[in-house]
Amino acid sequence: MIQKYFYLTLLLLIFNQAWTQTRKQDEELNKQPLTRILFIFDASNSMWGDWQSDKKINIANRVLSKMIDSLENIPNVELALRVYGHQKDFHLYDCTDTKLEVAFAPDNFQKIKQKLKAIYPRGTTPIGLSLQASENDFPECFQCRNIIILITDGIEECKSDPCEISQALQRKGIILKPFIIGIGANFSADLACAGTYVDASSESAFDNALSIVIQQIFNETTSQVNLLDEDGNPTETNVNMTFYDAATGKIQYNYIHTLNARGLPDTLYLDPMPEYNVRVHTLPPVKAEGVKLAPGKHTIIPIDAPQGNIMVRLSSKTNRYQTIPILVRQVGEHEILNIQYFNLSDKYIVGKYDLEILCLPRVQIKNVDVSQSYTTEVKFPNPGTAIIQKNDMGHGSLYVIRGGKEEWIYNLRDTDTQESILLQPGTYRVVFRKKKSYRTTETQEQTFIIKSDMTTNVNLQK
Repeated sequence: MIQKYFYLTLLLLIFNQAWTQTRKQDEELNKQPLTRILFIFDASNSMWGDWQSDKKINIANRVLSKMIDSLENIPNVELALRVYGHQKDFHLYDCTDTKLEVAFAPDNFQKIKQKLKAIYPRGTTPIGLSLQASENDFPECFQCRNIIILITDGIEECKSDPCEISQALQRKGIILKPFIIGIGANFSADLACAGTYVDASSESAFDNALSIVIQQIFNETTSQVNLLDEDGNPTETNVNMTFYDAATGKIQYNYIHTLNARGLPDTLYLDPMPEYNVRVHTLPPVKAEGVKLAPGKHTIIPIDAPQGNIMVRLSSKTNRYQTIPILVRQVGEHEILNIQYFNLSDKYIVGKYDLEILCLPRVQIKNVDVSQSYTTEVKFPNPGTAIIQKNDMGHGSLYVIRGGKEEWIYNLRDTDTQESILLQPGTYRVVFRKKKSYRTTETQEQTFIIKSDMTTNVNLQK
């Protein structure tokens, strides 16, 4: 009895642990993603320069601190601060002068503001190295949006390529496309390739630039995918579509396209930060690449997807071909596009297709035309049955006779004395020799005809 209770208790513990783990995974999947913003802040010697009402460093500190205050009330946000050019004097030209001053943590807003006040600009401008080092600034996270906001008053002064480094980080999925705010002058010619460049050549423009960036990060962004028919109307629907991050190739969203109650494509709520490649899993697939969403606005994604149907219908009701596959290829292509079955309708992009029906003998139907919103029916004759009777096991083959020529289609099973074979209507010849016969001249031949829904007995017992 004690042993029984021991096993029952152990089973309950295992079940409870599995249930708890599943619940944690579900909670992780369903919760809102954590937005992590890493500020990369220029504290090079040039930040002491005068800029309208004050020194650039003082203006940058005030405006960035104001921005951090506005982020404090937004849920699911964590911040971090990396600074470059503040540890070694300019004349030392230290291209390793970059440091994560405040790491990601909940409620560290005041700590970042205090650190900004204590920064003293001194050195050079290692933008590329700072971007490279940021790879380790983002702790591993299952569902996070990793964003960099780089604030600089100059271009790269060390031997590295910020554009190449930024693009590599995006391809690896470590960060989304960075925001780069150039203060005091326009550096877009050198830095726009590294991210979304925002010009802040004046003090007011700097304040406005940070507001624009925050709006792009957090404003609700909607979109819809218009699957267009031949007339350019968004009537196509009910097909899976996948959104990939264009930089990393990783899947971001999977949806079944839907028309809403008004007959319009349903509204999607997507993260506006990545650039997307959209693949619609029609037959064959259609796609849109390099899709950019307008943050805080509604973006329509049009994709040409006119479709019709193909149905291969038997001449009368029968289940004898129920499992026979039909290979579908685009005209001129060798790759199999789809496998469908008799009396079932499948949808295809408008165009021409070749069918190969894996019955005996194989049948090829060329240039089947698919038209918009129309089901093309291909009528196909029912098979007949050949019952091949042998008086002994042996070796044999089956040929179809078409246009005066024989074509091999099937080898008889050498372990059976009788076979029942479904065949298309037509003329056939069977060639057979008993296994125990050692003379080639004892080969038998017999020609027979198959008709739909009829059984033909082929007797090789002579």
